[in-house]
Amino acid sequence: MAEIIIWGFIILVFLFLSLFTVKQQTATIIERLGKFTSIRHPGLQFKIPFIDRIAGKITLKIQQLDVMVETKTMDDVFVGLKVSVQFVILKDSIFEAFYKLENPSDQITSYIFDTVRAEVPKLKLDDVFVRKDDIAIAIKRELSEAMNSYGYGIIKALVTDIDPDHEVKNAMNRINAAERTKVAAEFEAEAEKIRIVAKAKAEAQSKALQGQGIADQRRNIAKGLEDSVEILNNTGIAPQEASALIVITQHYDTLQAVGEKTNSNMILMPNSPSAASDMLTQLVTSMTAAGQMGKMTPKTSAKTKK
Repeated sequence: MAEIIIWGFIILVFLFLSLFTVKQQTATIIERLGKFTSIRHPGLQFKIPFIDRIAGKITLKIQQLDVMVETKTMDDVFVGLKVSVQFVILKDSIFEAFYKLENPSDQITSYIFDTVRAEVPKLKLDDVFVRKDDIAIAIKRELSEAMNSYGYGIIKALVTDIDPDHEVKNAMNRINAAERTKVAAEFEAEAEKIRIVAKAKAEAQSKALQGQGIADQRRNIAKGLEDSVEILNNTGIAPQEASALIVITQHYDTLQAVGEKTNSNMILMPNSPSAASDMLTQLVTSMTAAGQMGKMTPKTSAKTKK
């Protein structure tokens, strides 16, 4: 009975030391007496106790390495770049990935530093921001060529941050603010110009319409006076008397219109019974004199030429 217990215990210990499990997306390296013997994949696995040993485990998941690189641009500006590299161990090259590189992160970091410090000094600071994707493509190309032979595949290389010196950033912000202020001033000046032109056009149209209205008004008044004189002539009133009657009527209409408004200044014209006739006589005399002066002007000019 005691022997059965002892053998049962030995078997349990043997199984405990022989069986092991490998997790998903993981590979386990098995060495036998110090020499590589196999790669074990996910699931329940077996090894010979005291002869086989687990040399190491590597993950097959996609990994990311973030590296900060400080370098100088073509226009002598120091800038810090944050580079993120996503890589994975190739399933067909697990042996190379485990045995060829002691520290793969340091190897990838060295290649990133070398590539960034070779590409960025060719560019000015503004071009670094514009062509950061070109820098990332160059990093991926160099890493792929170098790391594939070690069993590492480069999935993506990204330039995730560009950080110039603090004083340079302040200067860039001031330049941008000045440029935007200049553009805003240009737009404001153009808007003011449009407003002035539109106002001038509106005033010109208003004056034209106002002049047209005054001309139409005067034509209508003249037509009305002509009709009134004709009507009065048909009733047997002499033309001189008819004209005087119309003038005195307009005179009183004007007085009435002025009197309807408050705070208005009024000039009182002569208001005798013969005022209308005198006013008409004066108007006719003035118009006649003006006509005679107009006729005399060309003759006078001709004499002056002679």
